Order: sequence, then structure tokens, then C-alpha cells
Amino acid sequence: MFQQCNVTIMVADMERAIQFYTEALGLRLGFRAGNEWAQIEAPGLTIGLHPARESAAAAPPDGRMSIGFGVQDLAATIASLRQKGVAIADLGDVEPGRDRLVHFADPDGTPLYLIEVR
Repeated sequence: MFQQCNVTIMVADMERAIQFYTEALGLRLGFRAGNEWAQIEAPGLTIGLHPARESAAAAPPDGRMSIGFGVQDLAATIASLRQKGVAIADLGDVEPGRDRLVHFADPDGTPLYLIEVR
């Protein structure tokens, strides 16, 4: 039934958003149509970047959506992203055997998270 699925994120600055998703997060830029559209390829997901209208760019995210990235080593991934300038809170205490999760955001405030599944 479905041929392709993606998540579209409205961004205030296309260059800044592409740089964040490709350089900081290490994802691949699949396609770009100037400053009107870009496709970022994540494992199992295409993230579309689209310029936000002025009023939408100024509004805070409503928290109904976030994108999660599964990782094998959460601590190493956090350290790597911090070296690239990504602001991520410290990983709190986690019960043994439980998934480990840390939240952060892209430059436009879109909620993102890293998860290490135990």
C-alpha cells in the first residue's frame, strides 16, 4: 500500500538544519531542492526538511512528535555529538537492564532522542 514514508520537519534555516542532520548526526543528505526541500536519510526513515513560514518558525514545538535514533553505545554517541557542538543533557541514573534514553533537540527545537536498547 505505502511506497515511501517520511517525517517532515519545518525549519527556520535550511543550511543550519542540513548541517546539523548531516554533520552533527552523521546522516546522509539524499536529495536537495535548493532551500525549498531536503531529504535526510536515516536508517529506516527519510526526514524531510522544509522551510517554515515565519510565524511557524517562531512558535515552539508542541511536543506531539519526536524522532528517535537507536544507538549501540549511548555514552560514546553522546560524547561524539557533544564534540560536534550538539547540546545534550547528562545521562541520568538508569536501572540495570533498562533501556537508556537521552533527549536533545535540533537547532529549531524539534525534539530528538537517542536510545540504547538493553
